[in-house]
Amino acid sequence: MAYKGSENFRHNQPERLGVLVTNLGTPDAPTTPALRRYLAEFLWDPRVVEVPRPIWWLILHGVILRIRPKRSAEAYASVWQPEGSPLLTHTANQAEGIRKALQEKYGPNVRVGFAMRYGNPSIPKVLEEMQQQGVRKLLVLPLYPQYSASTTASTFDAIAHDFTRRRWLPDFRFISHYHDYAPYIEAMAQHIEAFWKEHGRKDKLILSYHGVPRKYLLRGDPYHCECHKTSRLLAEHAAFCHALALALSEALE
Repeated sequence: MAYKGSENFRHNQPERLGVLVTNLGTPDAPTTPALRRYLAEFLWDPRVVEVPRPIWWLILHGVILRIRPKRSAEAYASVWQPEGSPLLTHTANQAEGIRKALQEKYGPNVRVGFAMRYGNPSIPKVLEEMQQQGVRKLLVLPLYPQYSASTTASTFDAIAHDFTRRRWLPDFRFISHYHDYAPYIEAMAQHIEAFWKEHGRKDKLILSYHGVPRKYLLRGDPYHCECHKTSRLLAEHAAFCHALALALSEALE
């Protein structure tokens, strides 16, 4: 096996700490061909669709990738911004905010990058860049507060797979969830309060989460439980003394 690595690696460069921020992904453009590439990668992930591969390949390539890309492209085009995908822009801004905060506290030897599980910038590409920058200790932060095998574990799979091809591996830490982390709850509360100050406070606050099939819960995935805990902690926050409702969007079984 040929392992990834530089032909002229600099062994005398300073050792750096790296933080890799990851998100789900986005197509490169709001077009049918770009959506077909993106959906083919996303929906082929066995963490996302737990169907036997031969059967799912026929469904995916015979039906879904013939119909869904055009509809999805139209939806993406309706929210696409001049600078590109909103998810890409927001993730880049979050990574930049983390970089500034960490470098202010720990100095310039901290490197922060961001990657997408599906699409670009890809996880292998950004890991290669960070290795070339001298990153020897790596913290991976998927931007999923609540753990799910279909999101968080899939990200871990992609990183672990990339590591199997590398000659050198960094010290490695992976943040699997932060659904009950006090600063996260506080940040959510502050964001909601700021919105209320600008737009007015209503009678109810509805928290909506992306849905996953019920069978995932029954098979041990904690996502459903962690969504409820996040909601409970937010409802117990001192800023909220009125009714709060929880909604999980429906998912296809």
